[in-house]
Amino acid sequence: MRTKLSIISLAFFLAACQPDPTINNQNSDSLSNSTKTVVTTQDESARINDWFAKKYEEQLQASPMMLTFLGRKEHYDKVDIMTEAEELRQLALQKQSVEELKANFDYDKLNNEAKISYDIWVYQYEQAAEGQQYNQNGYIFTQMQGIQAFAAQFLINFHKVDEEKDMLDYITRISGISQAISDLLVRAQANASKGVRPPKFAYEGVIEQAQALITGLPFTSEGEDSALWADAKRKIASLLDAEKVDQAKADELLEQAKKSLITDFLPTYQSLVAWFEKDIVNTDEIATGVGKQSNGESYYNFRLKTSTTTNLTANEIHEVGLSEVARITKEMIAIKDKVGFEGDLQAFFTFVKTDQQFFYSNTDEGRQGYITDTEDYLAKINKQLPNFFGILPKADLVVKRVEAFREQDGAAQHYFSGTPDGSRPGIYYAHLSDMSAMPKNEMEGIAYHEGNPGHHMQISIAQELTAVPQFRTQASFTAYAEGWGLYSELLAKEMGGYQNDFSDFGRLVNEIWRAVRLVVDTGLHSKGWTEAEAIAYFKEKTPVSSEAIRSEVRRYIVWPGQATAYKVGMLKIMALRAHAEIELADKFDIKDFHDTILGGGAMPLSILERRINNWIAKNKE
Repeated sequence: MRTKLSIISLAFFLAACQPDPTINNQNSDSLSNSTKTVVTTQDESARINDWFAKKYEEQLQASPMMLTFLGRKEHYDKVDIMTEAEELRQLALQKQSVEELKANFDYDKLNNEAKISYDIWVYQYEQAAEGQQYNQNGYIFTQMQGIQAFAAQFLINFHKVDEEKDMLDYITRISGISQAISDLLVRAQANASKGVRPPKFAYEGVIEQAQALITGLPFTSEGEDSALWADAKRKIASLLDAEKVDQAKADELLEQAKKSLITDFLPTYQSLVAWFEKDIVNTDEIATGVGKQSNGESYYNFRLKTSTTTNLTANEIHEVGLSEVARITKEMIAIKDKVGFEGDLQAFFTFVKTDQQFFYSNTDEGRQGYITDTEDYLAKINKQLPNFFGILPKADLVVKRVEAFREQDGAAQHYFSGTPDGSRPGIYYAHLSDMSAMPKNEMEGIAYHEGNPGHHMQISIAQELTAVPQFRTQASFTAYAEGWGLYSELLAKEMGGYQNDFSDFGRLVNEIWRAVRLVVDTGLHSKGWTEAEAIAYFKEKTPVSSEAIRSEVRRYIVWPGQATAYKVGMLKIMALRAHAEIELADKFDIKDFHDTILGGGAMPLSILERRINNWIAKNKE
């Protein structure tokens, strides 16, 4: 059975993302039957696509790490420059490219797809330019986003070593990462001098993660190998096994890696830890949102605009959250009654949070069980994909436990994309250090969100597109991507998922989780809520574990606005689908609708709406 929102909710979300009047309106296009006009449109569209290819390649050449994500090995010995000066330089180049775009191409002569590319290119610059005024409002290092943990993950999982030169580049990159950490620390110190600091728990998380990476060999005389040292040894051994190097060269590479870790990496991380340990006395014990900053309200509104790609206000988003929490709560009560549970919803929450049937053992066997069962859920849903999609991803998907140096009890599962050519698969990561925070009844929906038909499908299809400029295959808009992920959880029910009532209840847990985010995120950053108040609301409305709730709320505090994108994006996609079903009636094709959503890559919701309306008009002809 397909779940639908009320007509009022759908109408609200259809209206909430109307195209920005500053973006050229597709409805102004005039169609001509003349061959000359068609040829002109084709020529101008082809010309602009060639221009996009050139400009995006220039952007890529300035980002060695992005090249690595794409599976390319240019500048393989470098990392991105992370100074504020470089950020301003890149913004100036973006501005120059937009001026060039507007001066050299006739918008009215472009076809629909090229117009979307044009608008996305301009939109990305305008967002970056608007955000520059808030450059010192953000948190540089946190327990969620800091490069202190990601740098090691990048080298371990994304820097592939096939030849001796790749390993030499790896070793050089250790030094480059050390420089990037130092540059970012300067920025964090500058922000702190203006009173912009994340709360105490974020400092503690940064210190813990950084210390974990410099604990063990070769940084200490005894103990287990540190994460990067173990990875370097593993990669050098693979070269030796493949006879790409001899033993003497392998020993030399090991010595070089050890030297780089000790002389560059270690002192940089020691300096990072030392400053955070010294400055932690200036942090807030009682954590609140960014509203406390001098321009916090303006900054938060910008973060909401960036995350949702809409002009919805904090109050509007808060009210949508309250409405959605109430609606989903009724559906949860219905399932509680269906399974014959005697007691109220809070008692049922306690039951699903504590009864051992809903948990794996907190052992290696239990952790492997979580991974194996997740793989089974995904295998079953994969068989249904051809019935709901015409375009299918080529890239493989693997399920992995998060690496020990960045694993956190109760932290959210997440996805990292593979390469466009499929040489590196997409990875669904799960935090499995505390299995009491990973209930069985919620895992099915999360698997669909992170895997298929969710992020893996959406991102892989985008990366594999050949009919749009490459920059669109790598574009990132949170409301689109996370909206699709949450929509996928519900779509999976249509596809035959959630055969167990408790798993369907888990799906609702995941959905109300995202609805609560609307209330809590706006509460923290625009209504003065404290961490404790946010946690209390979360506990009242969901059966999510205490560890996961604390992790979630702390995520919202250091990453303002991001968590609101999920529900806003989902509601928009559902509204667009409902609109298309009404407009097309028996001509509506679910496969074609999904292909239209995914077949252009990520985009702002207003442009997605225009794309769907174009598709509806075409099918009506």
